[in-house]
Amino acid sequence: MTDFLCPFLELMILLPGMLLAYLPMKGYLRIPPARLAAVTVPLTLALCFAGGAVSCLFHVGTLWLFLPAVLIMGAFYMHTLKITRWKSVSVFLSVCSVFSCLGSAAIALNGIPDPGKTAPPLSFYGAFIWFVMCCLSVLAVWYPTTHAARRLLEEDAFAQTWYVFWILPLLFIGLNLSMIPKNPEILEQGRLRQLYLLFSFVFLFLLLLFNALFFLMASSLNRNDRLRRENQLLSMQQARYDSLRAAIEQTRQSRHDMRHHFHILQGFAAQGNWERLASYLDEVQGSIPEGDLGLCENTAVDSVAGYFSMRCREQGIPVAFALDLPSLLPAPETDLCSVLSNLLENAMEAGMKTAPERRQIKVTAHLHSGHMILLSVENTYDGKIREKDGVFLSSKRPGEGVGLQAVRHTVEKNGGYARFHYGNGVFVANVILRGHIIP
Repeated sequence: MTDFLCPFLELMILLPGMLLAYLPMKGYLRIPPARLAAVTVPLTLALCFAGGAVSCLFHVGTLWLFLPAVLIMGAFYMHTLKITRWKSVSVFLSVCSVFSCLGSAAIALNGIPDPGKTAPPLSFYGAFIWFVMCCLSVLAVWYPTTHAARRLLEEDAFAQTWYVFWILPLLFIGLNLSMIPKNPEILEQGRLRQLYLLFSFVFLFLLLLFNALFFLMASSLNRNDRLRRENQLLSMQQARYDSLRAAIEQTRQSRHDMRHHFHILQGFAAQGNWERLASYLDEVQGSIPEGDLGLCENTAVDSVAGYFSMRCREQGIPVAFALDLPSLLPAPETDLCSVLSNLLENAMEAGMKTAPERRQIKVTAHLHSGHMILLSVENTYDGKIREKDGVFLSSKRPGEGVGLQAVRHTVEKNGGYARFHYGNGVFVANVILRGHIIP
């Protein structure tokens, strides 16, 4: 019976492991938590039962059973999440690395009640100690996992930091696997058991330290990126303010000159000089200032729209805005401005590569049901749009397009919706941002 229960209990660490891996992923689940638990727990127990039976009948070491079990649970874990593979793999490997350090500690504690034991590498007592330490570790890191780690996953400013983070937990997993003694009797020599236990906890401490350093580094990078975006918005507001001030001054001057223009026009009309009158009207019309003094009641959105309106005019791209948004928005202004900036940036870049006679950008935004912002950006394009598995690829570099990826991330974080479709030389982005009902 022990031959079955020992590997069964060892594999049971998958249960607290899956719980720990899911803690920071609350906002990225594809299915409700209750339904997810109803699937995960039976799947884990089935793997544990199958592993215990295989180990008991065929005398297979539990270490060889862990590899397929972890691969199955890892694939299941990534399939149930709406998040990038880099993040899900990194989180899953981080949990595996922590539990591998605790497994090494369990091996060191394994022979304490029975020093003469030689069965590799864990007895029922060692497996029980490992399971208890894993459960206690979940409770110990519950708060930082559901707060600090969750905030880090929500940030997407420097996605490339996740491209290398998986190396760290994989390194510690390899170190712990290489430490497992082929013959447990060697731990009885001298103070090897104490050294083995010490190295296990040192590795665990170093792993947690490196994770903390990674969190601080990534948080600093994300904070700097937020400051950069805020400075960019401030520069947009400053540019919009300068544009409005120049337009207002030009309009004031034009109104001051209007009286003189009418006096001259009356003279041409009295003389019957219609050709000169028409020519003078063309000159006066050319002096009337262009520009939009107020695209939107919301100051932040008006600044972004006005800034890109000015840039599009400089590039010879016609742009039309229909922004029916109040000064107080139900959703965060930063989210809407970020989405609008990225969409307009992409639309302007596409417009610059489009034939001048076909260039056009149309932007509409309005409230729906008092708590949803509906935003649509439509632009023409020439060439071919690269898309793979629903992900738009960048036209400037290998990999995903940063702008649309940031839009999708912001919208999903907000609980909204984003849809992109294209055809016949027209690209359309439809976005819904959710918020609270404005009283």
